[in-house]
Amino acid sequence: MSTVRSPEELMRFISEMDNENSVCQFVIPGKGKFTLVLQEDHQQSINADIEASPELKRMINESQEQYKQGLGMSTSELMKSLSSKDFE
Repeated sequence: MSTVRSPEELMRFISEMDNENSVCQFVIPGKGKFTLVLQEDHQQSINADIEASPELKRMINESQEQYKQGLGMSTSELMKSLSSKDFE
């Protein structure tokens, strides 16, 4: 699991995501562990990916359960919560 130490590093992880690399797990010191899932416009394509990958299915189920428990946040919420002090 990667450790993100700057907003630029986080944006690099996001920009490298695609169909083949649609899940990214990372740690932001002082904030915690995050799982970022790229969801495309075609819901059917992600369903096919989930069925093809038991690990992806487990991570998405875990993420959905955490979201239901109020433990999740949107990317916008994440970006708003970060400051340069978080990366020192």
